[in-house]
Amino acid sequence: MSAILERLRPLFYPRGIIVTGVSTHPGKFGSVAYHNLIANGYAGELFPINRDGATCFGRPTYKAIADVPSRRADLAFICTPNTVNEEILRACAAIGVRAAFVASAGYGEAADGKDMEQRLVALGRDLGIVIAGPNGQGLVSTPARMCAQIVAPYPPPGPISVASQSGNIASSFMNYGCLAGIGMSKAISCGNSAQLEIADYLEYFGEDPDTEVSLAYLEGIADGRRFLDVARAHALRKPLVLVRGGVTGAGKRAASSHTGALASDDRIFAGVCRQAGIVRVETVEEAYDTAAAFATQPLPRGPRTLLFTVAGGWGVLSSDACVEAGLDLIPLPDDLRRAIDGMVPARWSRSNPIDLAGGETRDTIPEVLELAAAHPDVDAVVYLGIGIQAAQAQMFRGGPFWPDHGLERIGTFHESQDRRYARAAAEASRRHDKPILVASELVYTDRAYGNAGPLGVAESGRTTFPSGQRAIRTLARMVRYTRWRARRA
Repeated sequence: MSAILERLRPLFYPRGIIVTGVSTHPGKFGSVAYHNLIANGYAGELFPINRDGATCFGRPTYKAIADVPSRRADLAFICTPNTVNEEILRACAAIGVRAAFVASAGYGEAADGKDMEQRLVALGRDLGIVIAGPNGQGLVSTPARMCAQIVAPYPPPGPISVASQSGNIASSFMNYGCLAGIGMSKAISCGNSAQLEIADYLEYFGEDPDTEVSLAYLEGIADGRRFLDVARAHALRKPLVLVRGGVTGAGKRAASSHTGALASDDRIFAGVCRQAGIVRVETVEEAYDTAAAFATQPLPRGPRTLLFTVAGGWGVLSSDACVEAGLDLIPLPDDLRRAIDGMVPARWSRSNPIDLAGGETRDTIPEVLELAAAHPDVDAVVYLGIGIQAAQAQMFRGGPFWPDHGLERIGTFHESQDRRYARAAAEASRRHDKPILVASELVYTDRAYGNAGPLGVAESGRTTFPSGQRAIRTLARMVRYTRWRARRA
């Protein structure tokens, strides 16, 4: 096992966890963290600390850390006031604890807390305890079924790992994981990064076999050279997607008061990202889009893009987006045009975007997806508009005539077809090792009933983008990353 995997193993795979500040009041942070560990099925032992020894959530507690059996816990989740935390660390070290997540605030982010933060780091170093935080929301490790957080959510297991200098942004990434179904392996709110910096977590994720892509939110860097080296090594092995806050003057002031982070010049940082192969995005939504695509789609071999749409307007907007994103909206290859000519009436677009103009039959869409993915001149496909017929089926179901007048038969057919199209896209993508990104606003607007199209995409292990533009911007980032890796190879 490498040094970084061994060093952070107690954080992400602890044998047992001490939780301080557990109270009979369910709103206290220690109680919330203890509840979340129990409720999500943490696989190890739990040692809640309550100075009165009160029963919490129907379980007994320990009055003091010294009462916890030695060598049974190697992680402490600390939710007590900062004035007692040094004493707590010493007690933890005495029974074999090797890592601590300090949720307590009032350290480097506060004007009078910087000295206390430096003492905490020095003490952790002397005791041989790695310290995450302070001033963080918590951490998640789905392989260990560990939700050590003072907030929700607990994401589904998945191939993405998160390191965030904001707890709320970490929660946002995980909430998107819950929504889309492409979940997380690890997630941590770095807090003030007093001892463990974001580079430490990224170095760990780069070597972690359960992480296929890393997702980071950053406000400032203490050691720019180390961050650059770690990020470049990470990007050579697997994608690193990053959102940065504190870009404007107002953002820098907010970052300083938030985590005590020092925000560097954004022009310099942009150059660092280009050098290191970091996939930088501007918003939380597009960060998750991009990470989920990297985690579930093959890398594109180049920029040659084919749009396949069931409605003309989406094709027009997505064509503009392709040009703006720097993708190559290729002319429709002659042999592909001839093949589609034999499938549908002459009114189809006969160009890229491919718009069948409603002329498709039962098998046309899966056949076109297969032909497009198989073509040697096509590097990637964006499939627009899945779920339209399933949406009409839902309207049939909600109307006064269901299930009579043939509505049940046609509605069931439409739903099964949209699921089939989702499956066909994933299968063609895997068979030909090319990305096929599926886009439809129904992934969000179908929440009341669940549209068979986006549901089918999720069942295939992928995500539906809420617009063609978001799918195309994501694809363009994948192309740039692939080019960067090719140059380094």
